[in-house]
Amino acid sequence: MSSTGTTTTTGSAGQDIPESIKPSTGNGLTLGTQGVHNLLIGEHEFANKKPVFKTKEEERRHTLEHMACAFRVFGRRGYSEGSAGHISVRDPVNPETFWINPLGRHFSLMRVSDLVHVDGEGNILPDGNQAVINRAGFKIHSHLHRARPDVNAACHMHSVYGKAWSAFGRELDMINQDACLLYKKHTVYQNFGGVVFEDEEGRRLAQALKDNKAIILKNHGLLTVGETIDEAAYLFTMMERTCEVQLQVEMASKSGLEKQIIGDEEAYYTYFNTSDPETLYTEFQPDYDLEMELSNGDFLK
Repeated sequence: MSSTGTTTTTGSAGQDIPESIKPSTGNGLTLGTQGVHNLLIGEHEFANKKPVFKTKEEERRHTLEHMACAFRVFGRRGYSEGSAGHISVRDPVNPETFWINPLGRHFSLMRVSDLVHVDGEGNILPDGNQAVINRAGFKIHSHLHRARPDVNAACHMHSVYGKAWSAFGRELDMINQDACLLYKKHTVYQNFGGVVFEDEEGRRLAQALKDNKAIILKNHGLLTVGETIDEAAYLFTMMERTCEVQLQVEMASKSGLEKQIIGDEEAYYTYFNTSDPETLYTEFQPDYDLEMELSNGDFLK
């Protein structure tokens, strides 16, 4: 991700972000610094800012609570499909290991105590739930965490609209503001090789992600990553909804309506100001608060 509009970055299709995007664009759009401050007006403290932790153990507890909550949110939105779907988070205490969901536990029932701690070889570690995990999930997430040290969380689900849009093997169009969160930062994995039981398929998928925030797995579904579980989870819910909207737009266009694509400058301006890790962390917090209220904090157990 570029920190100012004067830096060129490579997008998901290998295309450079236009050089015409400067700190001040021809349309009067101004790029400053990234962060949640871009969303705020007022002198009061914003409650949903990304926290700073005193210890790695404190960070681990926070991360696992938000991970369990992400499963509850996904379950409430209907993303579960049998034993398919998985979320992983890199362990803050031992970054060579990660946490993942147990095989067969419904997302809507997930608690912190259900989460499984695993190393890069697939060994179940003693400080987490002693349960089996999804083989395909391990193959995908272990290679993702190994290939991308900046990725602390990854979400992959077999959600309805993500599966539907993945059948086209196409990136999403920049047809609304929310889609711009993925401007030049998502790609398509074209090589569906069946269920991911082999190391080589996991490696290929991780390589295809490159430095993007999300990837559409053709004939399979969606996968998002983030610096935090909050970022990855919010990106997933947004991307799933964007797939739904794109499918509706494609259907409407068949009747003769013309699809309008957001210009590069406007798309990048929106991406720059709303798609940084701090801002995306805050975007998940309303869902966290709602799930806390609806479940009476059950996922914290």
